[in-house]
Amino acid sequence: MRVLLFAFATLLFISSCSPISKRALTKTFKQTESKFQDHNGFVLYDLQKKETVFSFNSEKYFTPASNTKIFTLYASLNIIGDSIPGLRYVQNMDSLIFWGTGDPTFLYKNTFTNDRIYSFLASTKQNLYFSSHNFNTDAFGSGWAWDDYNSEYSAERFSFPVYGNIFSVKTQGNKINITPSFFSTYLHMGESREKPEVFRSVGSNNFEYFPAAKSSEWDIPFKIDPVFISDLLSDTLKRKVQHVLNPIRTESKTIYSLPADSVYKVMMQESDNMLAEQLLLICAGILSDTLQPEIAIDYVQKNFLNDLTDKPVWVDGSGLSRYNLFTPRSIVQLWNKIYQLVPRERLFSLLATGGMNGTVKNWYKADKPYIFGKTGTLSNNHCMSGYLVTKSGKTLIFSFMNSNYTTTTSAIRKNMQEILNMIYEKY
Repeated sequence: MRVLLFAFATLLFISSCSPISKRALTKTFKQTESKFQDHNGFVLYDLQKKETVFSFNSEKYFTPASNTKIFTLYASLNIIGDSIPGLRYVQNMDSLIFWGTGDPTFLYKNTFTNDRIYSFLASTKQNLYFSSHNFNTDAFGSGWAWDDYNSEYSAERFSFPVYGNIFSVKTQGNKINITPSFFSTYLHMGESREKPEVFRSVGSNNFEYFPAAKSSEWDIPFKIDPVFISDLLSDTLKRKVQHVLNPIRTESKTIYSLPADSVYKVMMQESDNMLAEQLLLICAGILSDTLQPEIAIDYVQKNFLNDLTDKPVWVDGSGLSRYNLFTPRSIVQLWNKIYQLVPRERLFSLLATGGMNGTVKNWYKADKPYIFGKTGTLSNNHCMSGYLVTKSGKTLIFSFMNSNYTTTTSAIRKNMQEILNMIYEKY
């Protein structure tokens, strides 16, 4: 009897000294739900063992927010190739008719060094005609908040974005600088206020500036219209660009703009919604002659994601839509697919790195980076998923999803950081 008691006590001691206890983790997640009155899900997958080592509500669906961009990245990696198609065109005697592929990088916020498309359009001796015939979707995605239209993160989708479909306003008092200057004619000055504000009208490009002593700057999305884009291009290229409904039905040529990884990196590290939406349109344009996100989504789900345990509810490229719904285990399975597809060094260089860059620059700090992944945030929802390299050198895949909390996102992030850091230290 004493031997049995000793054996049992020894077992309890060994269990209590275990580097990481599933029971302790389960208790932690239950306490988290109780503390923040939210719903959370978590999966931890060991790449070496090729097995899930811990899960909590792994089968539940959550709002992924910008974790949707992981799906867009996977689609792009499988469809686009090494370079971004910049535009397509046909030539007919003295005319050059061109149309967009969805490439978002043309003069995009000084983010990319991309003058190949600009030089091509500016230097050709032929008359320029722009067509938007292949754009067959709404400017906003299904499930987007309509009143975000004035916010930089909700720029409209289009076949040929120019300046990222935004204009910039920098002000100090009554002094105002607008880039590109083309938008100066749409400015209306309002009365002075305590805080400066800029509002664009819902259905037009007219905008009003309410000045104040404090200097400020904004990036404001503009209203897309093919004729308007043609006029903006005319102003930008310093030559006439006319809009036509349809190009001549002859074989077209394609000009490529940038290495694809340069776009993926900004999308994943900075969580750029515009790039994500446009990348999904590029995928659709490669698969068909139509820029429509559903084409790419349906194709990827049918051909690459049909083995996921939980079928994703996937409706846009960026995660702005609240109709998107994924489970933690489906996100982990997707990260595993990406890990098998892309060399580790290249993959990690594309992702937000804890304490180093992107949306986790100020979080998950350590002497050596251990978090590589993607955040996702909407009101009352925050997610973090990707790869966790433990202190002992093991590489894990994780997905941590939080929905319907009423506390601050900062409090949620802090709690997540504590849990992930514990795994980093002890696993």
